[in-house]
Amino acid sequence: MLEGLVPWSVESVEAQRLEFCGLAVSGSGVSFAELCRRYGISRETGYKWLGVYRAAGPGGLRDRRRVPKTSPTRTAATVEALVCDLRRAHPAWGGRKIRRRLQDLGHAGVPAASTITDILRRYDLLETAEPHAGGYTSFEADAPNDLWQMDFKGWFETGTGRCDPFDILDDHSRFNLVLRAGIDQRESTVVAALTDTFTRYGMPKRILCDNGSPWGNTQPGFRWTRLAVWLLDLGITVTHSRPMHPQTLGKDERFHRTMDLEVISRRPEWDSHDQVQAAFDQWRVVYNHQRPHDSLAGAVPADRYEPSPRSMPNRIEPAEYPDSYHVRIVDAMARISFKGKRLKVGRPFTGRYVGIIPTTQDGTYTVVYRHQPIRTINLTQ
Repeated sequence: MLEGLVPWSVESVEAQRLEFCGLAVSGSGVSFAELCRRYGISRETGYKWLGVYRAAGPGGLRDRRRVPKTSPTRTAATVEALVCDLRRAHPAWGGRKIRRRLQDLGHAGVPAASTITDILRRYDLLETAEPHAGGYTSFEADAPNDLWQMDFKGWFETGTGRCDPFDILDDHSRFNLVLRAGIDQRESTVVAALTDTFTRYGMPKRILCDNGSPWGNTQPGFRWTRLAVWLLDLGITVTHSRPMHPQTLGKDERFHRTMDLEVISRRPEWDSHDQVQAAFDQWRVVYNHQRPHDSLAGAVPADRYEPSPRSMPNRIEPAEYPDSYHVRIVDAMARISFKGKRLKVGRPFTGRYVGIIPTTQDGTYTVVYRHQPIRTINLTQ
């Protein structure tokens, strides 16, 4: 078992099949053979799953215990029963989500969202408030894997100790790439989770995270950590949210509220990390493949996500810089020598080569590590 994590094996085979087939038909630049490698299956198995998926749709891979489709003779009472069954299964879903889900399941004559809300009220099923829909005006990445948001949710106690949920969300599609019931927030825990995630889905162009440990550093001018430098070594741009502005990670914050409402708060207490992880795995399928998302015009995240063609490399190549750069190595004291001065760069860069380029302001230079500016130095001060 990876330190601090519940292993991938707890994920249901049904969920893996559904996700694999959805990504296989997404039209991404990832070859079928590479996708099979990422999921640890043979191509023969992959083609078998895909054949079932194409013949029977997602229902051929999911739990077949579902309500039958409606017919022209279906009574109003039966429609109400369908609405109430969905609400009981997903107490945080409102009229719009239930309406879209019934349509996605192929039911005819689905009533308007307002009518569904009236049905829920009539059957006294509105006792649970829906997630707050208002909030922040945010950007959206142009394509899948352009930007991922990464964070820990607030911890809670279980019978086997503190649980620190860790998740990663694709900004464009809202697809949840990983959801783990971790036991700590250590760097090794995050590296192990990211390695698994990159191996399965490929790597993003950029990751957005907050300024806390283990990926951020609140020391002014030196926010880089060993975890962030490892991501830079992989060719991933690292962006930190503005201090004291959690809305920068607004999609992930909203994801946390939804997860709290639909999973964590539904039990007064949790017996173990394994129990939490099992609930996370079950809900992750619902969130990615079944739960209509308001900001996606009612689509589900899996409709908009596709795997990244950027596979995780087997080895990291040394940093290289254009001939116009001044290149220096960061010494054991985390400093470089430049134009007669000793300048601190940051301990995570110790032993690595950095590039130095002038800015438009006299005496001011930008220090770059690979593709990422890491600090500005002013030699006139």
